[in-house]
Amino acid sequence: MAGTMFRSIFANTLTFYKSNTTNLRSLHTATVTYAARKGTRAKARAKKVKVEVTKVGFIPHNQRGKNKNIYSNVSKHLDDTFKPIPKDDVYPLKYYRWIVYTAEDAIKAHQQTHHPTMYNVPNALVSAQIEFNMVAAKKNRYMESFTRLSLLPHLFPRDEERTILAFCKGSELIKEATDAGATIAGGTDLIKKIQEGQIKLSDYDYVLAHPNVLTDLVPIRGLMKRRFPNLRSGTLDNNIGELVKKFSGGVQYRVSKDEHQQNYGFVEVPIGRLNMDPKLVAENLEALLKDLQSARPKRDGLFITRCLIVSPPSLEKLKIDPFVYVDKTLAKEVRDDSDDEGEAVAATA
Repeated sequence: MAGTMFRSIFANTLTFYKSNTTNLRSLHTATVTYAARKGTRAKARAKKVKVEVTKVGFIPHNQRGKNKNIYSNVSKHLDDTFKPIPKDDVYPLKYYRWIVYTAEDAIKAHQQTHHPTMYNVPNALVSAQIEFNMVAAKKNRYMESFTRLSLLPHLFPRDEERTILAFCKGSELIKEATDAGATIAGGTDLIKKIQEGQIKLSDYDYVLAHPNVLTDLVPIRGLMKRRFPNLRSGTLDNNIGELVKKFSGGVQYRVSKDEHQQNYGFVEVPIGRLNMDPKLVAENLEALLKDLQSARPKRDGLFITRCLIVSPPSLEKLKIDPFVYVDKTLAKEVRDDSDDEGEAVAATA
């Protein structure tokens, strides 16, 4: 009886399946199976590939993980004393020593090249390109870049106008500052105008002061910030007239230390114009070199290493001897004094 019941259920099921085959849709799995199989095979092939590891040599700790550009190790301190001296007037500078001119002869040579028949710029600006050895007084130490303001003995027109604000008390000092070239000068009245907003400090290139007005400047110290007059920056002096002349007619320059060669420094400073007397331009150069030499560290050896006279648009660079105007080495007395100071500091430390 059980067998008969089973056969009847099977027959009914088969009949139902045959009658509904037209309503069923086939399920295609070939693409899915292929994609899965393809990914599996790709992973298997990737495992078989051997990764080549390139060994890197020792890298200092301060250079690891940094993509630093590679620069040439050629020193920028040029020394041509090993080259032969030229025997005639026509020779390639690459293979012979540069001619050393006097400052006046170099300026006269530039005057010839800027003649109306050549460059036709008779009043071109004359500049001095000076190179330095930036090694400091201590070993393995170097000077940082610094900015100075030098008043040259003979003024010359430049392509800039400077505005100066001078603080001082007394009608005589105010007149002296104004006559020296100050744009505006005054005392407490000037300070009140700044507090009220009638005068803006940002409109002036330099802010100078006489010591007799220093206490009155305290209320506007927050407005002046780093421009507050002080002895260290050279903006505070009893002789307000000379101070104004220095900042109005002086030459400001910055000696820059090379980023990739720390013992090399460079500056280019205008010292006059070609329509001036060469002797006057040479005196300006002498004053500039002496001012730069005063900033040298107390150590043996050269500080100023080379000096060139240039005058655009000419590309010609004429070498001069800077040690005609300044000492080549530091005086022994100054070195001894610096050594004694160092020993005293070490003893008190």
